[in-house]
Amino acid sequence: MLFFNKGRRSSKLEKKQSLKTVVMTALAASALIFSTVSASAAGSYKLTTVYHVYHNQEYIGTVSDKELVENIVEEKEEMFKESTKDLNVKFGSDIDYIKEQVFNSTANDKETIQNLEGAIQLQAEASSIIIDGNPVVFLENQEIAEDVINRLKLNYVTQAQLDEVEARKAAPTAELPPLKENETRILDVRASKEVSFDLEKVTPDRIMSADEAVTFLQKGTLEEKKYVAQEGDVLGTIANNHGLTLVDFLALNPGLTEDSVVNIGQEVNVTVLKPYLEIIVDKEVNQKEEIPFANETVDDAAMPKGETTVKQEGKNGERSVNYRISIQNGTTVSSIVTSESILVQPVNHIVVKGTKVIPSRGSGNLAWPTSGGYISSKQGYRWGKSHKGIDIARPSNLTIKAADNGKVVSAGWDGGYGNKVVIDHQNGLRTVYAHLASISVSVGQTVSQGSALGVMGSTGNSTGVHLHFEVYKNGALQNPLSYLK
Repeated sequence: MLFFNKGRRSSKLEKKQSLKTVVMTALAASALIFSTVSASAAGSYKLTTVYHVYHNQEYIGTVSDKELVENIVEEKEEMFKESTKDLNVKFGSDIDYIKEQVFNSTANDKETIQNLEGAIQLQAEASSIIIDGNPVVFLENQEIAEDVINRLKLNYVTQAQLDEVEARKAAPTAELPPLKENETRILDVRASKEVSFDLEKVTPDRIMSADEAVTFLQKGTLEEKKYVAQEGDVLGTIANNHGLTLVDFLALNPGLTEDSVVNIGQEVNVTVLKPYLEIIVDKEVNQKEEIPFANETVDDAAMPKGETTVKQEGKNGERSVNYRISIQNGTTVSSIVTSESILVQPVNHIVVKGTKVIPSRGSGNLAWPTSGGYISSKQGYRWGKSHKGIDIARPSNLTIKAADNGKVVSAGWDGGYGNKVVIDHQNGLRTVYAHLASISVSVGQTVSQGSALGVMGSTGNSTGVHLHFEVYKNGALQNPLSYLK
């Protein structure tokens, strides 16, 4: 129903009676004054008719012709019919006239028409969607308002799922059957805030269509804000300058990724979304999941240190687990395990590790072969040829130490290596120590990790005092940095 704003709250009958009393009193006074004028004098004057105009019992002004007011009312009626043709509402007006004859006209047509146009305010009875106590959008009727909320929910669930939830709410005592394997069940679809509906009187321009209401509740606005890329713009800067995170910015612009390059003049969406309402979907999920096996290590004092063997291969277990998950506007906000059952117990992976120390056998973990120092040259191509090891220079003292337990298999001069020591660690590894100034071990000698092999020097093809250190595994050259601890 469409109607004019009535202004005051007292009854229309009382106001009209009061209005008539005032006018009749005024007219009676005029008649008394007029009667005192002589007949000859009265004949020399011409009386003028004016109309005092009242809208909703409020005085608007005085006009010389009622038709001026009636034309305005007709014009307003046509305008409102055109603007509200889809709302199925009715036009109504409450205009009163008090006719008076006066010697001198008191009419002010222009001012009265302006006052009347400002006073006439069309209002429609609409259904409002109230969020946390505040009316946010207005629809033609409650059926449309309820459909708007329903459409918001259908962005995240199907109509069948929504119908199932509503049917379950209608019979809350019904017990839900256990979930089947990998089954998902929607428990509830609800708004993130309290939603209610009510009737409100508003101007027709505030009544939205269902599509507009859905967009407004989702985004907080009906108009998207655009930005035209300038020289030097990058995605992160554009997003930051408009109060957006890069993730939110990319969500607004589906064709862009983090690696996209924006072109000068390219238009992008920079609307800051402030949803009035979000939809929460509560669901129950059953999942069949693997239970990772645990790794277990068992020491064996009879096995040489550095050796290992697998006693038992690990096997993953399996469990059936139920989760209660809440998803708000498509993003998971909570996931809670409500129950679980073990289907297959996992089997530990058991490794036996040797702890027996054999002086001539290394553990496989190589110690730094000098007292400090730094790597002056890494392994790789250098000066047009392969550099097989690493060079260590400037230690705190010049003692060269065995990187691990083992037996000396070479100790002496070796051309470009100068004085060189080679240790076989009896576990597939061999280490080489070159350019020594002097050697303090001999071939066949058993050495322990950290024991002295000689003194750092610059013998052979060397540009300065340093240790050249190489590592081999089963005869194959290795990168020493992969073994040094």
